Amino acid sequence: MKAVLIREHGGREKLELADLPRPRPGPGQVVVAVRACGINHLDIFVRRGMPGAATPLPHIGGGDIAGVVDEVGPGVEGVPPGQRVLVDPLIALPNGRLGTLGENVDGGLCELIAVDAASLIPLPDDVAFEQAAALPIAYGTAWRMLITRGRIAAGEHVLILGAAGGVGTACVQIAHARGCVVYAAARSQEKLNRLKDLGADVLVNYTEHPEFHRRIRELRGGPGVDVVVDYTGATTWVRSLKALNDDGRLLTCGATSGYDPRTDIRFIWTRELRIIGSDGWRRGDLVELVEAVRTGTVRAVVDRVLPLEQVAEAHRLLEDREVFGKVVIRIG
Repeated sequence: MKAVLIREHGGREKLELADLPRPRPGPGQVVVAVRACGINHLDIFVRRGMPGAATPLPHIGGGDIAGVVDEVGPGVEGVPPGQRVLVDPLIALPNGRLGTLGENVDGGLCELIAVDAASLIPLPDDVAFEQAAALPIAYGTAWRMLITRGRIAAGEHVLILGAAGGVGTACVQIAHARGCVVYAAARSQEKLNRLKDLGADVLVNYTEHPEFHRRIRELRGGPGVDVVVDYTGATTWVRSLKALNDDGRLLTCGATSGYDPRTDIRFIWTRELRIIGSDGWRRGDLVELVEAVRTGTVRAVVDRVLPLEQVAEAHRLLEDREVFGKVVIRIG
């Protein structure tokens, strides 16, 4: 089968299209014929190599997998070959912690993958493979961060940084569906216009307003917002704190610009702010998301679909911030 391998950490040139043996399902497993696999910033971090997180090499990236059951292993019942499925990327690691397909073990940038049958979520016929493959890591993370952890409520003012990315476009739609006043921040007017179509009420252009916290307070006539979503990290952290109203909440699920930001803790105690971390998603989040996409409550925003041979280009598009929403790899 065809697969994209990382034999050593480094730049995009380290991504290699290779021929590998067909996987066989073990007890309790199935083999899924991958039809689409979403690309995330996590894939870039894994390719580069993450400090303190040893990835066994060679490695296949890609955690967002949608496809068709191809072969069923011993002990698996009720999962017929040919069933359309979304794969929950969350896995249990030997140390008792949770991990992710494509990060801790091989992922779905390949034609076939063996996964636990318990990880499968049935995929309705009216949800396309490319839409489904945009959901787990980005949309699942956004859902848990805003709904489960952040507990956003109707009428709250919510600022979403990096709103044009995969997690960001999901956050805009989820906050809008919950009845929040949504502030979307991005670097181009073109992307901001598209965010407005997704439900953003107030648009903030980073290029025109790099001190975005000042722009927020100007727009609000003094007070800040109730919630800031900041998974950018180092370059935006202090301004995010400054953008919050008293008793505001800063929600974070990652740090694409660096994980060791300078923090002015005066804003935390004087305004009684809350910093809430959110780590990934749970199966129930993905089940709710598939139904939300099926009913049209949430739209999986896919910027473009590329073939397996162009995974390096998909990485480049994310690294150079040239996408609006998700990049998905079509396979098979």
